[in-house]
Amino acid sequence: MARALHQHGEFVIGSPVLAAMAPAPGQGQGALFVVVLQIAALIAIFYFLLIRPQRNQQKQHQTMLEALKKGDEVVTGGGIIGRIVHIKDDRVTIQSAESRLVIERARIARVIVPTATEEPAAK
Repeated sequence: MARALHQHGEFVIGSPVLAAMAPAPGQGQGALFVVVLQIAALIAIFYFLLIRPQRNQQKQHQTMLEALKKGDEVVTGGGIIGRIVHIKDDRVTIQSAESRLVIERARIARVIVPTATEEPAAK
């Protein structure tokens, strides 16, 4: 078989060579399976490392907000520390030093739990 030259003088690969290099029917399925498996593994990693812990944290925060009661000492998202004096629907009135502030219930970051060492000092 004679070699065919392209118009620029390069050799052209004949069709029998291309046919030999082509994958056999059904071989492409294995590679596709590996790619799908890698994508599924990546999604699972994102779910278990990012999405699931964030959902659990949101549930804990919501439970904490529902359990708020008058007299709890809280810290807001802005860092203000105060004691709850009034709760109404989605608004909470806190007293911090000499001032009273009305804030959204969702802006309360955490409830300060009094420790055993703080109790005698307060009396």
